[in-house]
Amino acid sequence: MARTLMRFTGVGGQGVLLAGEIFAAAKIKLGGHGLKTATYTSQVRGGPTVVDITLDDEEIFYPYANDGEIDFMLSVAQVSYNLFKDGVSKGGTIIIDPNLVKPTEEDRATWNIVEIPIITIAKEEVGLVLTQSVIALTIANTYMSAVEPETLKETMLSKVPPKVHEANLKAWELGIKYAKEAMAK
Repeated sequence: MARTLMRFTGVGGQGVLLAGEIFAAAKIKLGGHGLKTATYTSQVRGGPTVVDITLDDEEIFYPYANDGEIDFMLSVAQVSYNLFKDGVSKGGTIIIDPNLVKPTEEDRATWNIVEIPIITIAKEEVGLVLTQSVIALTIANTYMSAVEPETLKETMLSKVPPKVHEANLKAWELGIKYAKEAMAK
């Protein structure tokens, strides 16, 4: 497998760091190399957040993605989308929550913009907004085939409290469902 570079953006408190941690841990569990590099402001909640996820079968010597190298980004906050979208390669896929991120027409001409209402799915279909990071995780993995799904699911369950396992498993299935629907369009 070639190197996989993904980026999740949001604001502090939305769980993008957790999603990156789960991806990296799952890849390591499978015998590969994975790491997340995160950037966030001193604001704990509400400040722009980005996590770059690097997964590879070979050792990773440089943990940062250069602008234009990232193939996939998922964004659930306008401020972070605006700050970090330029790192995505031309023609790369950017998943946005259309209730929270409004791309320009130029953006739509530059990247494959896909709209999936992640927060609404978490609130209304799962009933727990905290599951948005699991929905994002499964959307990303469905698009990128970055990590074997069962290992990713096991890793996710090991990183969240048992009391929310059922809700997160529902979020897992919904993330796959919505990603497959979007990919079929």
